[in-house]
Amino acid sequence: MDDRFPGFQSSRLVAEQQPGDNAAPESVSELAGRLKRMVEGEFGRVRLRGEISGYKRASSGHVYLCLKDDSALIDGVMWRGSAGSLPFTPQDGVEVIASGKLTTYPGRSRYQIVIDRMELAGEGALMALLEKLKGKLAGEGLFDPAKKRRLPFLPRTIGIVTSPTGAVIRDILHRLEDRCPTHVIVWPVKVQGEGSAAEIARAVQGFGALPVRPYPGGGRGPVTDQSEGASDVTQLDPGLRQGTAGDGENTIYRPDLLIVARGGGSIEDLWSFNEEIVVRAVAGSPIPVISAVGHETDTTLCDHAADLRAPTPTAAAEIAVPVRAELAHNIATLSLRTQRIVRRYHQRGTEQLAALVRVMPRRDALLGPQRQRLDDVAARLSLALERRVATARRNLDRHGHALRPAMLTQRLAQARAQFEGTARMLAQVDPDNLLQKGYVRVTARSSGKTVTSAAEARSAGALQLHFGDGVLEAKVERTPGRAYVEPTQPTLL
Repeated sequence: MDDRFPGFQSSRLVAEQQPGDNAAPESVSELAGRLKRMVEGEFGRVRLRGEISGYKRASSGHVYLCLKDDSALIDGVMWRGSAGSLPFTPQDGVEVIASGKLTTYPGRSRYQIVIDRMELAGEGALMALLEKLKGKLAGEGLFDPAKKRRLPFLPRTIGIVTSPTGAVIRDILHRLEDRCPTHVIVWPVKVQGEGSAAEIARAVQGFGALPVRPYPGGGRGPVTDQSEGASDVTQLDPGLRQGTAGDGENTIYRPDLLIVARGGGSIEDLWSFNEEIVVRAVAGSPIPVISAVGHETDTTLCDHAADLRAPTPTAAAEIAVPVRAELAHNIATLSLRTQRIVRRYHQRGTEQLAALVRVMPRRDALLGPQRQRLDDVAARLSLALERRVATARRNLDRHGHALRPAMLTQRLAQARAQFEGTARMLAQVDPDNLLQKGYVRVTARSSGKTVTSAAEARSAGALQLHFGDGVLEAKVERTPGRAYVEPTQPTLL
């Protein structure tokens, strides 16, 4: 102990037990455990109101976030089971009321709340969340009016996504029966509560995954004539997976139009149709979609993503199909108008033809000059033929003596004598005839041309000698001008 500072103990390198100190040192884990038990025992379950900040969903499905107000912040965690049952998708900046158990996280020396229930803090927070999600999806182009598709005028099959037990489906079917009975496929879903948004999105995607009905020659095919009074309704199995709607003759094909419907209610009741998963499914559907959610004053994000919004489910049925009686009346009216137009054109054509006939010249007036000209030409042709025959007869009489046999024989003998003389002359000048007399004709072996000089023989080198009875090969071996010296045999003597 330092005398200058009573009660102060100088630090030591190695810890030692001091006199009167009977408390053993705690580990960090032990202290963290005591704090954890103290916080959990003192506070237990709490209910907090705050704004979400730093929202993050891990790959495991757990959710991590912070709840804050103007002057404080607390960490929060929500396990996968509780996060999956949330009726909305949390986002940063949304004010909520969270219920859970207060605890600590020893790994980071922080206290936090384990949330098992989360609700929006009033309709104001709900509308704020709605506007934020609307802005996000609009920025991605999901509500672009240019992407809206035209609805089919007379759909062969209509798919309906709604509750199978509510008044909505009955109102739609009743209205379809009144206007134009057609084939209806109902995909039953929950329209509110936990898991409803996922069911609605799965139904919309399931309709889009159904096979397209094949038609001979392509196209949409003819519209079948339904019997008066009732539509043909098919209800799909709620557990049906995408792309497995029957096989063979029982195959369920993709509808031509889709209606997503629900009755009226509060904004909480209609919230499933504001969920991002539903909005994306409707916007990405390959089938034109009519959104009929709530009453005329109710608006959801599903309405903005659909190709057309109907104020009520009954109005959706009216938009989907025309009135069959009106169609029949229009067809009959058009048929009568077509018949009247055809008769009018026929009558007008008849009148115009009669008028043209009256002003046209008579046949004899048109053909009289041509007939006269034809007769004149025929008479001139007859006279010309007679003159031509007479001239030919005179020419034959004048030159006929040259065709007598004696004259022909004389001319033939003259031609034969001339031919024989020419043949004798050719035989006399034929160089090969001289070969029989001992002469030789020399040709170049390469070109076959006759060699007529020594210079040509030297340049040709190889020669052919043509005798009267055959040909011999020859070769130029020495140049002229040198005397031939007979080689002598040297002797040894």
